[in-house]
Amino acid sequence: MRPLSILDRSLVRQGQSPAAALRDTVRFARRAEELGYHRFWVSEHHSVPGVAGSAPTVLAAAVAAATSRIRVGTGGVMLPNHRPMVVAEQFGVLESLYPGRVDMGLGRSVAFTGGIRKALGHGREAADGFPAQVAELLGFFTGDQDAYPGVHALPAEGLRPQVFVLAMRSGADLAAALGLPLVIGGAAPAEAAARYRAAFRPSDWAATPYVMVAANVTVGETAERAALLQLPEAWATARSRVRGAFPPLRPPGEILRMELPERERALLEEARKGQISGTGDEVAARLRDLVTTTGADEVLVTMNTYDLDDRLDSYRRLAALAW
Repeated sequence: MRPLSILDRSLVRQGQSPAAALRDTVRFARRAEELGYHRFWVSEHHSVPGVAGSAPTVLAAAVAAATSRIRVGTGGVMLPNHRPMVVAEQFGVLESLYPGRVDMGLGRSVAFTGGIRKALGHGREAADGFPAQVAELLGFFTGDQDAYPGVHALPAEGLRPQVFVLAMRSGADLAAALGLPLVIGGAAPAEAAARYRAAFRPSDWAATPYVMVAANVTVGETAERAALLQLPEAWATARSRVRGAFPPLRPPGEILRMELPERERALLEEARKGQISGTGDEVAARLRDLVTTTGADEVLVTMNTYDLDDRLDSYRRLAALAW
């Protein structure tokens, strides 16, 4: 059995304000700690009406302040949107205030639209510089950077939050080259994990390869109930691909009554295929298969539904599984 961790994106429910969604995230982190989850991560999304998580280091600080043992971090900070020194300073503050509990998950995605990228001050090409940005960021922690003589990212210098690279395209290769732990999901995770382990070069950040596999997982009293709970997020994902905006989550019953366009219905079914859901026994078997095929050292779970009590029940059932 591998450690279980949580990625929460602070999704907004129908009729809810973004502020309320953020407060729900902090309350949820407390419950995750009580249930024994290993890490609690938050994410970075900009100008998405259905997603309140836009400033992950700020939200991670609130989560860390509200908890006492669970590791807290980002899944992730999208480094092309930021200057590496500023990110180093932010995580230096987090690690100083909550030593031994901070994870710095880094991604290479840029904003979804040209308007948002313009507002952030970084174009699509900024993602191409991700390897150099990661190396520069790490240099501010080690004090081993020559680009800015006499410049120190305080209080980061000398500190060591745990660093992860979120795999996307060449992300697995970069993590291997720099000797960093890897987070993978989506298609062909086993292939990416194998390539990463084969190319891994030990570093001061990690002596051995470490793979965390991300998955959308729901556990219900019945398989039908679990599938129903997954419907709101799958629907919102499908609608975002058709209409360009991720909407607030709606109740499953309301979605079932919708007359969806053919393309949106097809995308909804596609979104549901990539999820793990079922009874406790069914999910435990799927998780065992996932760990066996990828050799994962840890599983990062995300699951959102309309009703917060339903979400918590799924995570409670998941935490109780023996797999």
